[in-house]
Amino acid sequence: MKKRLFAILFALGMLGVLSLLLIDLAAVTALAPEQMRAEAPPITLSLKLVTLVQPTVLLALSVLIGVRLAHPVGLAAPFADALAAGNGNAGAALKRQLVPGIVCGLVGGISIVVVFLLFKPLLLPETVARVIQFGTLMPWPTRLLYGGITEELLLRGGFMTLLVWLAWSLIQRRRRDPSRATFIGAILFSSLLFGIGHLPIVFFLFPRVEPVLIVYVILANSIFGLIAGYLYWKKGLESAMLAHMFAHVVLLAVGDRL
Repeated sequence: MKKRLFAILFALGMLGVLSLLLIDLAAVTALAPEQMRAEAPPITLSLKLVTLVQPTVLLALSVLIGVRLAHPVGLAAPFADALAAGNGNAGAALKRQLVPGIVCGLVGGISIVVVFLLFKPLLLPETVARVIQFGTLMPWPTRLLYGGITEELLLRGGFMTLLVWLAWSLIQRRRRDPSRATFIGAILFSSLLFGIGHLPIVFFLFPRVEPVLIVYVILANSIFGLIAGYLYWKKGLESAMLAHMFAHVVLLAVGDRL
C-alpha cells in the first residue's frame, strides 16, 4: 500500500513540476535587472528541462517522508490513502475535505490580497508594478498544479510531517501521540519557511530589495501557510491542496486590478 500511495502522490506532484514548463522564462528574465539579464543563460528547451530536476528530486524525497512518517504521527492524505487501499472510500474522503478546503482557500486568498493592499502604500510604485506584472506571467495551470499540489506535498506533506515526527521522536520520546504544541510549532515553522522560500525570486527580480518588500513577501505567504498547515493537521493533506488552489483562484480573479 505504501508503494501505491507513493506512486499516487508523486504522480500528482509531477503534474505541478511539469506545469513549470508553461512558464515563459524569457519574459520572467526580462523583468530582472540588467545585470541579471546579462548573466542569464539562453532560454532553451534543454535548460527548461534541467530546471525540473531539482523540484523532482525534492518532490520524491518529500513524498517518501510523508508516506513513511505521516501515519505514525496522526497526519494523512485521506483521499490518496483510500485510493491506495482500493477500499472504495476515496469519494467520501475527498468530500469531507471539500468545504473546509474551499472556504479556507477563499479566506487565504482574500488575506493575501488584504496584506498586499496594506503594504502597497509602503512600496515603491515600480516595485508594485513589477510584483503585479510577475503575477501575470505565472500561467494558471502552474499556479493551481504546482502551487496547489506540489508545494503542499513539499511543505506540508514532507517538511511539516518531518518536523512533527522529529519533535515526537526526539523530544517527546515517542509518547502515545504528538502533543498539540508539537503540531502548532511545526505549522509555525513550516509556514515561515514557506514565506522565506519565496524570497529567491524577489532577489532575482529586483535590483534593490526594500526591507518592507521582504516583510511583505514573508508575511503574505506565511499567513496562508498557517491556514494550510492547520488544514493538513485537522482535515487532511488534500484539504490543504484545495485551499492552496482556491487561494490562487482569488489572486487570478483580482489579477492586475490591484
